[in-house]
Amino acid sequence: MSKTQGQTDGQAGRTAGPEATLGYEQARDELVEVVRRLEAGGTSLEESLALWERGEELAKVCRRWLEGARARLDAALADGADGAEGAEGAEDTESAGEG
Repeated sequence: MSKTQGQTDGQAGRTAGPEATLGYEQARDELVEVVRRLEAGGTSLEESLALWERGEELAKVCRRWLEGARARLDAALADGADGAEGAEGAEDTESAGEG
């Protein structure tokens, strides 16, 4: 189901890293933890930068999952609308022949 294996992340053709294999919930939960640690303070500048970079990676993972979900939803809604229109058209044709 994941489209991450063998694909690139869109930046200079790099192959997506291991963070791309995270599920949405895993990435979101880790992102929440990163934000909590950054907000708590008490970390060195180096550690804060590393946390920030990790947070950016996790946010990208979450965004990809959400965009994929949106595309699937849009496709399902489009398929449903096409099916409904086709069914309505068939009903119209049948009732026109009954008259």
